Amino acid sequence: MAETIYNGTGRRKTSVARVWLKKGGGNLSINKQDVSSYFPRETWQIKVMEPLKITETLNDYDVSVTVKGGGLTGQAGAVSHGLSRALLKANETLRKKLKVAGLLTRDSRMVESKKYGKRKARRGQQFSKR
Repeated sequence: MAETIYNGTGRRKTSVARVWLKKGGGNLSINKQDVSSYFPRETWQIKVMEPLKITETLNDYDVSVTVKGGGLTGQAGAVSHGLSRALLKANETLRKKLKVAGLLTRDSRMVESKKYGKRKARRGQQFSKR
């Protein structure tokens, strides 16, 4: 009998995370690494584990994640978003908990592009009196 695998795609800034869930003992690997070695900061680890803690499914699924693009903050947000979507496919009754926590909404904030004649997107040249 084939084991059921649920998938979800999460995005944040320029990061994209592909998440696969299957019934198991709670193993979580990101790009074939442990969570604590891939995301050294505790805030990133908390962000990644948030959907599992809210839905109380920490030890119910084995999670495999492939994430690329952007920095580690964006990647942590993308993994959280993808994990939420995959959990929703696995169990539709978790929607209310995930929705209230705001984990199903894609964070659409992106870096503003640089404008010509400016140093950054909005920062202009420094005025020199002399």
